[in-house]
Amino acid sequence: MTHTIEGPFHVQMTPEPLAHADAPPHLGRFRLDKRYGGLLDAVGRGEMLSARTFVEGSAGYVAIERVVGMLDGRLGSFVLQHSGVMERGMKRLFLEVVPDSGTGQLVGLSGRMGIDIAGGDHFYRFDYTLPEAE
Repeated sequence: MTHTIEGPFHVQMTPEPLAHADAPPHLGRFRLDKRYGGLLDAVGRGEMLSARTFVEGSAGYVAIERVVGMLDGRLGSFVLQHSGVMERGMKRLFLEVVPDSGTGQLVGLSGRMGIDIAGGDHFYRFDYTLPEAE
C-alpha cells in the first residue's frame, strides 16, 4: 500500500571545493544539511553537484542524501537520489529512494519525493511503500 505524507523542511547548502581546481565557475559542489518535519521527523546529510548555464533559468543538479530518523513512527535510515533539470525556467525534479538502502525499521522502503518552495519555505511530499511491521 502506498502512503503519502507532506511536511516542511529546512535546508542549508554550504559551498565546497570541487575535486578539480581548474573547473569552470559555473560548476558547483555543496554540502546539504536538512531537517525534515511532520511524519518524516529526520535529518538529511548529502552532497550535491550543480551546473549553471549562460542561459537564464537553465541549470542542472544531482545529489545523494542520507536521511536518518523516524518515518511515520518507524526508526531507520534511507538514501535519496536527486536529479533536477531546469530548462529556461521549466523544472523537472526526481527524488527517489535508492533501492535496498533502508535500514532498521525502514528495510524494504521504496518511494519518490517531490519538493515545493513557496515564499522561501520548503515543503516535501513523500509517496512511499514499506513492508508491514512484523
